[in-house]
Formats: sequence, C-alpha cells, structure tokens
Amino acid sequence: MTPTPTPATHPEPTTTGITLNGRFHPLADPTSLPDLLTQLGLSGKPVVIELNTHPVPVSHHPQTTVHPGDQMEIVTLAAGG
Repeated sequence: MTPTPTPATHPEPTTTGITLNGRFHPLADPTSLPDLLTQLGLSGKPVVIELNTHPVPVSHHPQTTVHPGDQMEIVTLAAGG
C-alpha cells in the first residue's frame, strides 16, 4: 500500500511543474508560495489555497514552499453586486 502524502512530505516530482487547478503549470524549482502568487498575478488578492489536499491558512503563506510535482488548487474571491 502506498502511503498518502502528509503536509510534511511532498510527492515525488514526475515533471518539472505542478498541477494547478487541474492543469499543468511549469515549475522547475521549489518556489515560495508568495513568489508563485506574484508570478500568477495574485499577490495581495484574496485567495483560498489547497496544497496536496491540505488547506493553507493565509498565516502560513510566507513559510509555505511549492515543489515540482505538487497539486494545488487556488480559488480567488470576488465581490459582486
């Protein structure tokens, strides 16, 4: 039986990228979450993030690193009227 990754472990990279919202996104090296959000144009915007099936609280964004092979979901929040 294969163990399920925990927040302290990372899946083995199978490509030089991550799965972002169900799609491949190139990522050659481990990258801080804030840097990745900046690259995606989401810096400073309200977002909800799940990394390898675990929610990432906003208070943990600065110390979170995204690794090649990770799976990530990002939901952006928008006000409407």
